[in-house]
Amino acid sequence: MTGNQFHLGIDVGGTFTDAVLICEETGRIDTAKVPSTPADPSIGFMAAVARVLDGSAVDPGAIAHLVHGTTVATNSLIEGKTPKTAFVTTKGFGDMLEIARQVRPSLYDVHFEKLRPLVPRDLCYEVPERLDAAGGVLRSLDEDAVREIAAALRAQEVRSVAVCLLHGYANPAHEERVAEILREEDPDLLISLSSGVCPEFREYFRASTCVINACIVPVVARYLAGIEEGLGRAGLDAELLVMQSNGGVLTAEQAASKPVFMVESGPAAGVVSANFIAGQLGHADLISFDMGGTTAKAGLVLDGRPRVTKEYEVGAQAQPGQGMTRAAGYPIRTPVIDLVEVGAGGGSLAWVDAGGGLRVGPWSAGADPGPICYGKGGTEPTITDANLVLGRLNPDYFLGGEMELDVDAAAAGIRERCAEPLGLDPVEAANGIIEIANATMINALRLVTVRRGNDPRELTMVAFGGAGPLHANRLCVEMQIPTLVVPPSPGTASALGLLVTDLRHEFSRTRVMAADVADASRIRSLFETMEEEGRRTLRREGVAPEDMEFRRGIEMRYAGQSSEVPVALPGEGADAGLDGEFAEATLADATLADAVRRFHGEHERAYGHGYPEQPVELVNFTVTAIGRIARPRLPKIDANGKGVSDARRGTRQVFFSDGNAAVDGNAGFVETAIYDRARLKAGHVVAGPAVIEEVDSTTLVHAGYRATVDEFGNLLIAPGRVP
Repeated sequence: MTGNQFHLGIDVGGTFTDAVLICEETGRIDTAKVPSTPADPSIGFMAAVARVLDGSAVDPGAIAHLVHGTTVATNSLIEGKTPKTAFVTTKGFGDMLEIARQVRPSLYDVHFEKLRPLVPRDLCYEVPERLDAAGGVLRSLDEDAVREIAAALRAQEVRSVAVCLLHGYANPAHEERVAEILREEDPDLLISLSSGVCPEFREYFRASTCVINACIVPVVARYLAGIEEGLGRAGLDAELLVMQSNGGVLTAEQAASKPVFMVESGPAAGVVSANFIAGQLGHADLISFDMGGTTAKAGLVLDGRPRVTKEYEVGAQAQPGQGMTRAAGYPIRTPVIDLVEVGAGGGSLAWVDAGGGLRVGPWSAGADPGPICYGKGGTEPTITDANLVLGRLNPDYFLGGEMELDVDAAAAGIRERCAEPLGLDPVEAANGIIEIANATMINALRLVTVRRGNDPRELTMVAFGGAGPLHANRLCVEMQIPTLVVPPSPGTASALGLLVTDLRHEFSRTRVMAADVADASRIRSLFETMEEEGRRTLRREGVAPEDMEFRRGIEMRYAGQSSEVPVALPGEGADAGLDGEFAEATLADATLADAVRRFHGEHERAYGHGYPEQPVELVNFTVTAIGRIARPRLPKIDANGKGVSDARRGTRQVFFSDGNAAVDGNAGFVETAIYDRARLKAGHVVAGPAVIEEVDSTTLVHAGYRATVDEFGNLLIAPGRVP
């Protein structure tokens, strides 16, 4: 295939590495899925590139746009595979990383142990200097002390260093001078400055963000350099872009210097994809549900924009039954798409605890050895094994028949590890595994909706991931979600998300001030400075001025509170917000008054109460600089004039446990129609109970529901029977 340009997305997951190739002119989509290679993710990356290019007969030189989503940054932290890193801070604050926070994830857990600091105490160095909270110099920087630290770093063979001085967010001069001196003494030293990575107040959070960046800079830089070298050998000269945690992309050069912005790269792509797919159908409020091989992730999109948070932790040990953990990991203060992640993926292990209870997750069989049914040496039963035993998966059509699944081995593993210890038969145990996994995922959905003030009955669910469509219909039943959307090739939908987003850079400044006496000129200057920084960054990345967009926001709180609520300012572009209505510092300013009103509403929605009569403080000012990238258009499918029976493959016995799913209201095996999704056309309607199979996923439609195929090939699943 020649003559056209193509967009290529590669998403490296814990179990599989996915590739999506879209033709810019025709919208044709080709996909590929290969096992991930945890020991060296770049091997799986290049294998996916080769597979999709070979399968589509596309010349590597025709790739105009290549985006990568990866968990290499997070994995290096979780596995402790980071190079020796040092920490430089203000004299008297060397114990900051050891002290961390007084909060704990389990209040009454006497065995809880904090994660060890990423930088040991003997590599934490103090330098005499001091700024006040406004950035004024109280004590000048002792440059001789910095040179002594540089000598100590050389002696310790430190490769990377994090510099976080007290109040460096208000005045970066001392941090920047420390960096200059360290580079003079050792030009090869990799230096991360808190004023460059996270210029916000709250010392420990800023230091933690900066330290995480410093720890993973060598790992990510080496990884991305290896990827670019491999792409060069393969003849791909398109610029490599990397997905960020906030749902945008940035260049490989930027990602190598600030990798803390990409710790949730892969999961963020899934939410972006769900938003793009639902947006084409006119749905602006939705739940993104991504169930892969290792975890299940739920995200929320409101008014067409994914919810973004700065309250995020990385490196926390997974806890059974918990949808999220606070104070269990290393906090970062960079924008992250707000996700609830649970250890309930297709490869999640089922086990019996010491008290005789059946448990599922959070540990996973991963890609190697994988579930028992893969026949690659796995001995612990998983959710995939349970779905196979219950007849929901076709053992002869997994990955389009590329991998044959061993039903007997899966049943034997469930019998030995779960059924016999509990006095159950293998089918009962398999059903128990699925029910527990569903309960865990329902908890995650409630956390991202009801617990955050959103009614799931007013939302649409977009389900994807290799295992998502198998479980999504049941989750919608329990959550009373009216419409479920399953896109084509759901197993590679996250990789599609890599190709439907834009370049995005986040800038922030902390300047605490009362809203009723806010200095308009000072605020306007803050926004203009950040926008100019964003403009320079986008210009370096080759973005034309007409493709640049700037979004302003203010994080507010009631006076005396310790946390903030973000509020977006109205309008788009550099001329919006404070340049217009808020040009004068008066209480009549429409922009600020409206933002404060919306803050009260957002606070009430999130926490159940608001206090319009209380004074409000403006805390952090933010600018999002966006560089628009041409999005590929997705192809539409035709109606073939034949009935849905043309796509029917036959029937098989499938186990349903709930009265809504089983046709007679009782649990048990039901003779269920099986359909080939590749032969379903626009307008076809499939009545449940049914199983719809495709190369990279399987969709389960329960009784009382029907799946309608739309013009883009999506399955729209909703209550109702076929007339």
